[in-house]
Amino acid sequence: MDFKLRSQILDSAQFISSNVAEGYSRRTLNEYLQFLNIALGSSGELMTRMIGLKVIGSLSNEDFEEFDKPHYAVENKLIALAKSLQSKRKTGTWEDEFREPPETYTP
Repeated sequence: MDFKLRSQILDSAQFISSNVAEGYSRRTLNEYLQFLNIALGSSGELMTRMIGLKVIGSLSNEDFEEFDKPHYAVENKLIALAKSLQSKRKTGTWEDEFREPPETYTP
């Protein structure tokens, strides 16, 4: 596998968790959902690259299956999280469950 493709695969995998974390840190529901969708896009990009490796014979069926199982699990958890947050947006419970009690922070 060439250096560029390896780098793209590693970047796609890293972007999944990075976008979840960044979206959560934004502290608004719409931004969080936007970053979850970006994470799902990175997940799809990663899968596409792995399928490509399998098609050209650079990845065995066994290795692809070993990748596919956790990938499938992560993707489904991201989808479930997004659906849950969309439900909270509809019912208006996001603020109640997410907002921390007001405190004064002193250094």
